[in-house]
Amino acid sequence: MQFAFDNSFHADMQGFYAPAEAAKPSAPRLLAFNDALAERLGFDRRGVDADELARMFSGEELPEGAAPIALAYAGHQFGHFSPQLGDGRALLLGEIVAPDGARFDIQLKGSGPTAFSRGGDGKAAIGPVLREFLVSEAMAAMGVPTTRALAAVATGECVERERAHPGAVLTRVASSHIRVGTFQFFAAHFGADHVVQLSDYSIARHFPDLADAANPHLALLDRVIGLQCALIARWLGVGFIHGVMNTDNVAISGETIDYGPCAFMDRFAANTVFSSIDATGRYAYGRQPQIMHWNMARFAEALLPAIHRVSPADVEAAKALVDAIPGRFRAAWHAQVREKLGLSTSAGDDAELIDRLFDELEKHRVDFTTFFRALAMLLRGEGAMMQALLPAPDAMAPWIADWWQRIEQDAANPLDLADAMDAVNPLYIPRNHRVEAALEAAEAGDPAPWLELLEVVRQPFAARAGRERFAEPAPADAAPYTTFCGT
Repeated sequence: MQFAFDNSFHADMQGFYAPAEAAKPSAPRLLAFNDALAERLGFDRRGVDADELARMFSGEELPEGAAPIALAYAGHQFGHFSPQLGDGRALLLGEIVAPDGARFDIQLKGSGPTAFSRGGDGKAAIGPVLREFLVSEAMAAMGVPTTRALAAVATGECVERERAHPGAVLTRVASSHIRVGTFQFFAAHFGADHVVQLSDYSIARHFPDLADAANPHLALLDRVIGLQCALIARWLGVGFIHGVMNTDNVAISGETIDYGPCAFMDRFAANTVFSSIDATGRYAYGRQPQIMHWNMARFAEALLPAIHRVSPADVEAAKALVDAIPGRFRAAWHAQVREKLGLSTSAGDDAELIDRLFDELEKHRVDFTTFFRALAMLLRGEGAMMQALLPAPDAMAPWIADWWQRIEQDAANPLDLADAMDAVNPLYIPRNHRVEAALEAAEAGDPAPWLELLEVVRQPFAARAGRERFAEPAPADAAPYTTFCGT
């Protein structure tokens, strides 16, 4: 397998990382390989067997051209600033240039300790590795910007957490691993020169159209804010709860990164929290827009030295960009929900209709994912799915009547609208009870449930015979679901 490595961060950003090496696993074994992603990246797998892939994507044998490094970054974790974090259990092998010219990082996650491990073992357990593989692939299939999983490899070793777990390594693919926390690290420790260098590199790599802006660093802030508003709107639209929206988990590329204690909501409740480490609900479903705003304010603070260097007056412009985030997000969110509701135009009372919808979903504890599919079925003249979903036949009758009236304003064919809704509202998501059962089976040595679930969530929109159980929420009497960080 050939890699078209072109390691610009390693070459151009010396001082922004530490050299690193992967720990050699005792008995690497391939668990999963993403052939479609490999083809997208231009990897030629012909003649490469599973054993060779396992060696390559576990760190036992690094591919030719790799320049392994661990990236430096800081971060606000649950609101508290940690001045040095960095890749404590990850290794950036390098960057590859795909056939279409797009550039991607190739990173091993769980490959052993680095200079930033702070006493940790740098390893990963099979559960978090397979969770990230599964959920990131589901997010990609639903059209949510995300890092991707290329390979999962069992190491043949155990890692100690609350108990011993089989070890594994994930190969993660991202547009880059530059985070808000990367800017925070160099702003806190080195000052303006390093922030300017990092910003210039980020612009050249991700947003070259900004290079000619009057103040490129201010333009970078504006662009990243826009990407984050769009991303969080997409999260909310599929009921996704990241669980640990620390600034070191915010990629400037606008991709979802670091699937630790993440989960998907079943019955709608804005205060839903799954993470065992989020005792105060800081990162609850409904708080994610506010936390995005807070994180972008921290990004602006880190960028200020570069913005000020070009034009001191632009510091006020940066503050204005941050102040405008709530309105900017709300516009992105309303556009997202209009699409989910089959509304092809914008009307003045849409905001009230949308806000009332979520009040109703919470009041009646409606399954979030199924509701939008049932709504599309109403457009087809079929009400059984909605009736089965609601606690009483008329539970949401006034809202549904107003939605019907709003649909009629667009004067579109209801059947066409129903098909359009089904194309954006997933039927199959990684339901938490299904994910947990699949991970437990995989850790016990049976990968079949995980592989089946992966196949289902990679095609989230079209109903398929024999897959009905994957669309069902957890039983009403199921114990509350709790996720863990995975470190």
